Amino acid sequence: MSKIKLSPEHHIELLEELKARFEKNMHRHKGVKWADVQAKLEGAPDKLWTLSEMERTGGEPDVVRFEKTGGYVFCDCSAESPKGRRSLCYDRQAWESRKEHKPESDAVSTAAAMGVELLTEKQYRDLQELGEFDLKTSSWVRTPDEIRELGGAIFCDRRFGRVFTYHNGAESYYAARGFRGILRV
Repeated sequence: MSKIKLSPEHHIELLEELKARFEKNMHRHKGVKWADVQAKLEGAPDKLWTLSEMERTGGEPDVVRFEKTGGYVFCDCSAESPKGRRSLCYDRQAWESRKEHKPESDAVSTAAAMGVELLTEKQYRDLQELGEFDLKTSSWVRTPDEIRELGGAIFCDRRFGRVFTYHNGAESYYAARGFRGILRV
């Protein structure tokens, strides 16, 4: 995948969007200063490109954690599963197994092309501690190998005030199911 460098205008626009979201949602990243995040981003143009892709597909990325290593973790914080990443089966193997009515792509390949990882079930549950997400949609999460080897994949959502984890055939796809990405900067 060849990542495109952002134009100077898009670079500035993206940083302004990220800063506004950061300042509006300080409960997601207590004790973190935007100036520190921006300095880290300025030194990582490939990460800015990925954040741009997260934004373009409706993810509304925001900082959700500061790591001891000095890095920041961004995650898709859109209220519902990102609109530009729905109707995808779980992975390329599942996509290839479909004989007809194939979706446009799959969640794992799309995430890799964007430069993000699918959230694990734990990361998804941690995100739900910062707000209420996926009240009408659901999101594929990284599936353990033992489940995937049996043809399944898992996804999560929030209903009735609780976070649920479910299973489906990995080749299934629905208009209301997408995926959330995580990015370390």
